[in-house]
Amino acid sequence: MSPNLLLSFVIGYFLVLIIISFLTSRKSSDNSTFFIANRNSKWYLVAFGMIGTALSGVTFISVPGQVGSNQFEYFQFVLGNAIGFIVVATLLLPLYYRMNLTSIYGYIEKRLGIVSYKTAAGIFLMSRTIGSAFRLYLVVIVLQRFIFDAYGMPFWATVLTSLSLIWLYTFKGGLKTIIITDSLQTTFLVLSVILTIYFICSSLDLGFVEAFETIKHSGYSKIFFYENFMTNKFHVSKQLLGGMFVTIAMIGLDQDLMQKNLSCKNISEAQKNMFTFTGIFVIINLFFLSVGALLYVYAQKNGIAMPLDELGSPRSDFLFPEIALNHLATLPAIVFMLGLTAATFATTDSALTALTTSFCVDFLGFDKKADVNSAKSIKIRHLVHILFSILMFFTVIFFNKVNDKAVVSAIFTVASYTYGPLLGLYAFGLFLKKRGVRDKLVPFVCLLSPAISFFLNQNSKTLLNGYVFDNELILINGLITFIGLLFISNKKAKIA
Repeated sequence: MSPNLLLSFVIGYFLVLIIISFLTSRKSSDNSTFFIANRNSKWYLVAFGMIGTALSGVTFISVPGQVGSNQFEYFQFVLGNAIGFIVVATLLLPLYYRMNLTSIYGYIEKRLGIVSYKTAAGIFLMSRTIGSAFRLYLVVIVLQRFIFDAYGMPFWATVLTSLSLIWLYTFKGGLKTIIITDSLQTTFLVLSVILTIYFICSSLDLGFVEAFETIKHSGYSKIFFYENFMTNKFHVSKQLLGGMFVTIAMIGLDQDLMQKNLSCKNISEAQKNMFTFTGIFVIINLFFLSVGALLYVYAQKNGIAMPLDELGSPRSDFLFPEIALNHLATLPAIVFMLGLTAATFATTDSALTALTTSFCVDFLGFDKKADVNSAKSIKIRHLVHILFSILMFFTVIFFNKVNDKAVVSAIFTVASYTYGPLLGLYAFGLFLKKRGVRDKLVPFVCLLSPAISFFLNQNSKTLLNGYVFDNELILINGLITFIGLLFISNKKAKIA
């Protein structure tokens, strides 16, 4: 498909987002609007918009791509996610609303101390920057391969342009703008996956029933894996546990998605948002896995080989864009590009807003300032927003140099190490309410825990009789942090 046509749709898409930003921020663009949308968001808009943020371009491309080697095993992880969402809605959200928090790490300050608080916020800043850079990287390499290579534009310029456009429509309205743009982006994402299934089925001359039967008998549709608990990282128990605790850490203990929940009017609406979101999330992921099975069936029927990366290695992340942009008709290609762009930029714009919020509140103390909406404070927030955009730029460039596997695997691997300490901190605070900690020692525990987890992961076959870790490693990481905090604990508990 013509790069000129694809580029025109991407430009048109961003123009729509910039217009929305102008309309949502023209009456108010102060820090209260940017951070929590004045706590006036509609729960149904938040629930729908969160789909785009939670899924991202990783789900859009990498999940279908992995079906060829892993079948539907990812759905085990998704079911674990659903359990985690319920835990977040019933345990963590009521806590955050009771404490009237802007940054969720304010709980750690009141429960464990200022150093623990800064440590938790710092872990989030690092984790979210890395995770969002991974997600942005995935869509940028697709834009580069199918659009900007035709113009001789270098990879770094594509990344810089993408981040500049995101900054342009988020720097004023922040969360208030993102609640609206995420709903639009989710609409494109959902329509894209549904229409992609329709277009592929039409190309294969399959009706709905025939498509279901084709997927069922394709050899790609196995969901539950019960074999070889010790050595099989896809074992159902590992995936359910990993999915549950990754969700609790990456959603419930992450400022990004929780910031959207905290913008609802009250806890009741926030919980309605989470329960609705959970149901849609499970269904949409099943659709993406179905797309993956159909892509491989289509590739086999039409003799399409697995696309190669610049080093000549097979790259499953490229299969979906290869078929959508080079083998289907013009309309499916346009639908794919809009869906991919919407999915990934919904994640990145949200992340930049959350990173800016966390740094301004947790490290600059905006929530404690009487002049939080002064011109000076707003100017500082703009500067922080720019600096995080620059940091994400360099992180994407670095990741482009070192990544050699599917991005979805890389994201959850990193999350197991970076979010584990947050899991341990909150577990200690919530379950050992009569104990405090030696606050200044907490950073050392939070550094030591991922290091021990990494050692265990690298040597588990030898140390644990052949056992192989997957996403459940985050639970081990959190448990090590919890035990470490117990060792440095005392009876001087703070009450939160």
